[in-house]
Amino acid sequence: MRLSGFALRWAGALLLVFITFNPSGFSYGHWIWPLSSEQIPLKILTGLGLLGCYVVYVTATFRSLGAVGVLLVFAFCATLVWLFVDQGWLDWRNAGVMSWVTIMVIGFVMGLGISWSHFKKRLTGQFDTDDVGE
Repeated sequence: MRLSGFALRWAGALLLVFITFNPSGFSYGHWIWPLSSEQIPLKILTGLGLLGCYVVYVTATFRSLGAVGVLLVFAFCATLVWLFVDQGWLDWRNAGVMSWVTIMVIGFVMGLGISWSHFKKRLTGQFDTDDVGE
């Protein structure tokens, strides 16, 4: 897998998280809240589509990294954010900035998770297989 493959997978994960919620005010979360009877079927259909995408990304992430791997990647990202706050590069009191950081971290974890099998194959030569006989 090339860097462009990872970048596309990461961009897809980031886009999924960004569409679901972001502090700009243009997201699925802002569209459905406050709840109203306006465009209910479209809102539900969109929510089901987003949920389906999350199932694909989260399932792939947990299958390739495992629960310990996901926890380790989140811990790494949290420590990196802590370092940036400690160095004064990030203001943890600014909710908007921290929302963007959270979106980036979740997108990174899902992007890495969906790409990890490719990285592992490239590094070790070992394939990950979940389904046999297909």
